[in-house]
Amino acid sequence: MRLSEPLAASWKASLSLSFARDENRSVLARRSHEGPLVVQKPLYPEGDAVCHAIVVHPPGGIAGGDELALDVSAAQGSHALLTTPGAGKWYRSVGAWAKQNLRFTVDGIVEWLPRETIVFDGAHASFECSVELRGDARYIGWEVLCLGRSGSGERFDKGEIRLEQRLSRDGRLLWLERGRIEGGGRIMSSPAGLAGRSVCATMIAAAPAAIDPHRKEAPACLALTVLPGVLIARYLGDSSEEAMRAFTALWSLLRPAIAGRAAVEPRIWRT
Repeated sequence: MRLSEPLAASWKASLSLSFARDENRSVLARRSHEGPLVVQKPLYPEGDAVCHAIVVHPPGGIAGGDELALDVSAAQGSHALLTTPGAGKWYRSVGAWAKQNLRFTVDGIVEWLPRETIVFDGAHASFECSVELRGDARYIGWEVLCLGRSGSGERFDKGEIRLEQRLSRDGRLLWLERGRIEGGGRIMSSPAGLAGRSVCATMIAAAPAAIDPHRKEAPACLALTVLPGVLIARYLGDSSEEAMRAFTALWSLLRPAIAGRAAVEPRIWRT
C-alpha cells in the first residue's frame, strides 16, 4: 500500500466520455484517456435506453501529487449512469496535494453514483465538481466522504480537505458550495460543523421542474433541502454503509420522476 509518494512518482490521469442517442439506444460515442483512468465496457442492465459505465482508477489509490480529471458530456436524449467499482482511497501526503476534478456537461440525463471516498489521516485532498445543465437536462449525483479509516481506529487528525461543488443551468448558477476541513480542526468537533462524526455526504438531484422530496418516505438519517428544481440531501454520521443505503433508497424514490424510470442498481454494487 502506498502511504505516501514523492511528487516525482505522482500520476496525472484524465478521462473524457461523450454519450449520445443512437435511435433508441444511449451509446458511449467517444472516449479518450491519458494515464491510469479508464472506463470499462458499457453495460445495459435496464435495456438500451440507459448506458451504464464503470470508471476505474487501476492504481487503486490516490497519493500526494496525483491529479484525476473526469469530463463527461451527454447529448440530448441520452442517459448515462456512471459508478466506480469500489471505495476511493486518498493516502496521506508529505505535503503535496492530490486533486480530483469532475466536469459534467448535460443535455440529456447523467447519474454519477460512485462508491464512498476514504481520506486517510494526513492526506491533502482537493475535490472539485462542476455540473452544467442545458435545457431540460437532469442530473443525480452524490459524494460520500469518510474522514480517516474509522474501522482501524484512525481519525482524520492531520491534513486538509478542500471541496467545491457547482451546479448551473443554461449559464445560471443554481448551487455553489465550498468547504475546507482541517484534520483535527475545530470544524470537525463543532456542533455547527461535523460534530465529531467521521462520515459526511451530499446528494444533489436537479430537474427542470420542482422535485418532490418524498419527506415521509425518505430515510430518517438524511436532511433534505428543496430549492427550485434542485434537491440536496445530507448525511452526517459514522457509517459509510448507512450513507450509501440511505442515498440509494432516496435515489429509488426520486428516479422515476427525474429520469422517468425505476431505479436499477449497477451490477458492480453486488460483486
